[in-house]
Amino acid sequence: MDFDFREKNIGIAFTGSFCTYEKIFEAVKRLKEGGANLYTIFSDHAASMDTRFGSCEDFMERARSLSGREPIVTIPGAEPLGPKSILDVLVIAPCTGNTLSKLANGISDTPVLMAAKSHLRNNKPLVISLSTNDALGMNLKNIGILLNTKNIYFVPFGQDNYRAKPNSMTAHTNFLPDTILMALEYAQVQPVIVSPS
Repeated sequence: MDFDFREKNIGIAFTGSFCTYEKIFEAVKRLKEGGANLYTIFSDHAASMDTRFGSCEDFMERARSLSGREPIVTIPGAEPLGPKSILDVLVIAPCTGNTLSKLANGISDTPVLMAAKSHLRNNKPLVISLSTNDALGMNLKNIGILLNTKNIYFVPFGQDNYRAKPNSMTAHTNFLPDTILMALEYAQVQPVIVSPS
């Protein structure tokens, strides 16, 4: 399916959960192919940690290549997104449990969380692409809070390994473009829970 994102400024904010980056980049590539004007933001850990899934510099280089601009990697760099009303929609992908819990409790101590806070002040949509091992544990209450928060929308998600990790849930990133299109109309794509994956 072709998606039309021409003249749309879309922010993609990366947090941890490095194991999902390949799927995230595939989804971001589809946004670019649809004409999106991309801005990328990296959390402190995403911008500085090398893991078995790849190096931070490689991930940031892919972000540069897709967006044509330098990733935002500092809180002062992220803060102007709101006052300048740069983005039409901001996507946190992947959104870890740590970032999710801070967002639900009004904490903005990383570039990604500052971008979210700054963007939401403009009453524009924020999309969450969840990836956390404790979605059905300690973070379930935070998912509930954010599902019920104005201008926040979720990429459909489900249990990714219900036998070995029964509390773990992750977004179905193939639904990311559809979720963004719906969020731009201030609506939540349905169903939200698609499980097991």
